[in-house]
Amino acid sequence: MSTETLGTAGESRFRSYLRLGKFDVYDYYLGILVVASAAPAEPGTLLLFLLGEVAVIVAGVAFDDITGFRDGSDLVNYGPDNRLRKKLRKPLVAGTLTEAEALRFAWGAAAIGALLWGAAILTAPSSPMWTVVLLVVVFAAALQYSYGIKLSYRGFQEAFLVVLGATLVLAPYGLITGQFSGFVLVQAVLFGMGPLMFGVYSNTNDVDGDRAVARPTVAALTSRRGNARFVAALSIGEFLLGALASLTGVAPWWFALLLLPVTALRARQYHLGFSVGDIMRARKLGFTVHRSCVVLLVLANVLVALG
Repeated sequence: MSTETLGTAGESRFRSYLRLGKFDVYDYYLGILVVASAAPAEPGTLLLFLLGEVAVIVAGVAFDDITGFRDGSDLVNYGPDNRLRKKLRKPLVAGTLTEAEALRFAWGAAAIGALLWGAAILTAPSSPMWTVVLLVVVFAAALQYSYGIKLSYRGFQEAFLVVLGATLVLAPYGLITGQFSGFVLVQAVLFGMGPLMFGVYSNTNDVDGDRAVARPTVAALTSRRGNARFVAALSIGEFLLGALASLTGVAPWWFALLLLPVTALRARQYHLGFSVGDIMRARKLGFTVHRSCVVLLVLANVLVALG
């Protein structure tokens, strides 16, 4: 292999770009399965939307890495004093990519994402205005999450993670059906809770680095006990959302019961993180919780379709 294809730490640039785009973390993309189970079959629209969301999220996480490298927070969170985080996951910190290379990659992914989402809107069976506005706002916010106006540095981090996840279910459903559904909204928010919970456990681990650069996550702004209460409230709120949807008729009566395994796993996650004190194991369990939730949401839609 030629030296031009290797980063300064001996890893291929191709692999470094994959790490920069976090292609191994596919959990945001699972929302398309929820949509496919809830809406009529429109594979062309779903494929365009899925490819677009991959590009948009890749751009967002790349910009996040660029900002974390510039302000030094990633040097703290992935430095030699933190053996729980793998430095190679941050190519700029590891030295396998330059900042200029990362910027070109991020802007290129953003352009591709805009084109693909535009194509999805133009070719979809329906394009209600609310879906178009939602996608435009979320696209802009994804690029500005840690870059530009830096929404995550202005107190919007946790809220944005839920909104992004919910949009990846709600918007393609609207493009396909032309309708708004209360039940799909509940599912969209529950889907968005997955990325949010990844985030709050990561923020708990990264609190020192975030405080050093004045990144106002809840973990950075509150005490350890205050943050634990916030995470507990989110975990309980997730269950209550499903329960209220069942009680009010927005969702089938059995919906909350179907999601009880998610509630049990979420309780286990909280115990690991805040009783045992193993935040990174708790964060890792969060991926299992989210993926289990997706399976159950798909099952719920199948059961509804079967009557």
